[in-house]
Amino acid sequence: MRNEYSVAAHWPGEFDEPALQKWAEELRSQLHAPRVSLGLVVTTPKFFPHAAQVLELFRVHARIPLLVGCSSTSLIAGDREIEEQGGLALGLYHLPGATLQPFHFTQEQLERATGPAYWPGETGLSSDKIKGWLVFADPFRLDCESWLRSWNEGYAPLPIVGGLASGEPAEQRTQVYFNGDVFDEGGVAVAISGEVRLATVISQGCTPIGETWTITKAERNLIHEIGNRPAYEVLAETFSNLAAPEQKKSRGNLFIGLAVNEYLDEFHRGDFLIRNLIGADPKSGTLAVGAFPRAGQTIQFQRRDAATGTEEMTALLQRTREKLAGRPVYGACLCCCNGRGQHLFGEPNHDPRHVQQQFCPIGLTGFFCNGEIGPVGEKNFLHGYTAALALFVKDA
Repeated sequence: MRNEYSVAAHWPGEFDEPALQKWAEELRSQLHAPRVSLGLVVTTPKFFPHAAQVLELFRVHARIPLLVGCSSTSLIAGDREIEEQGGLALGLYHLPGATLQPFHFTQEQLERATGPAYWPGETGLSSDKIKGWLVFADPFRLDCESWLRSWNEGYAPLPIVGGLASGEPAEQRTQVYFNGDVFDEGGVAVAISGEVRLATVISQGCTPIGETWTITKAERNLIHEIGNRPAYEVLAETFSNLAAPEQKKSRGNLFIGLAVNEYLDEFHRGDFLIRNLIGADPKSGTLAVGAFPRAGQTIQFQRRDAATGTEEMTALLQRTREKLAGRPVYGACLCCCNGRGQHLFGEPNHDPRHVQQQFCPIGLTGFFCNGEIGPVGEKNFLHGYTAALALFVKDA
C-alpha cells in the first residue's frame, strides 16, 4: 500500500554524484503524482562540504520546485529513525491546491523587529492570508526564543511547527537549506495556504500527576505559593499521595505543567506547556521552574518517562485522526528532541512508527532537534523532549 501524495527515503552512503542522481530519480518515480510541490531534505554533517551540490542534484533530478530543510546528527525517514548511520533523508510531497511561500530570516532582522506588524511586513504575508508555518532554524546564531516570541506577535494563533538544526556540536555549526542556498545562520519558514493546512501533534512526553492547582504567588521563574500554600509543600504532598510504584517512576522525572488556556472546563493532555522543575527549596517553600509563570495560572505536576511518552503520543495521534474525520493526509514532517529515540524509549523507530500506525502510509521526513517548535493552545512555543508533528492535510 502506497500513499500517492508523498514518499520519503534514507540515503546511507557517502557523497556520490552519479549514485545520488539515480537515487533521486528513482525516488521521484515512486511518487505517483503529476508534480512535486515540496521537498524536505535533512543531511548529516559529513555532507556539509557537498551540501550545495546535493541540493542542486535533488532539485533537478527529483524535479523539486521548493526544497527546504536543515542539518542534523540523526534523521527520520518513513517509519525509521536513523540515529547512527548518517547519510541524508529526502521527502517529496504533492500537495493539491496548496500555495507555498518561503522566507529566509536572520538575526539581523530579528534585532530590528518591533511590534506585531514587523514580520508580516518583511514577509509580505498577513496572518489572514495563510494557515500555518513550517520552520527550520539554526540555534547558535539566532536567538530562537526571541524570534518565536516576535513571530507569535505577528502570526499567532496560526501554528508554527518545526525544529532547530543540529550538526557539529563542538563547532556549534549547522546548516539551513532553501532551494539551492546553504545558510549557516538564521532560518527558513514556509507559509502554507490554499487548499492545504497544517494539523499538529505536540507530544511532550508527560502524564499529569495529582490535581490541578492555581498559582497564587510568583516572581520571574520562581513559584512561591500554590493555592495560598508554600509551593514546595504542595509538591511534597502531591508526591507523597502517589502509590509506591508511581513514586519510584517519578523520582528525577518531575516537571511542571502550565495551562495555556484558563477558560477550559477540564484539562487534558496537550493543554499544558511542560517546563523543567529546576529546583525546590523546602525552607522557603519556593520552586524554580524553566518558565515565567504568573499568579492565577493553572498548574499541574507532570511525570516524564518512556511509558507515559508512548501513552501520550498514542492518545494525541488518535485524537488528531478522529478530528480530521477522514480528510486526506498528504504527508508529514516530524521534529523530535535528540533526547528521545532509543535513549528515552529503549527501542528504535518509536515516534515515526506510531505516526505511521495512525496515518499509514504517508511520506514522513524529519530529524532529531536542538529544540522543537509547535503550538500548545493558540500560542507557539520552543520545546524540549518533544515530538512536534506537522501533518499536511486537505483543508475543510
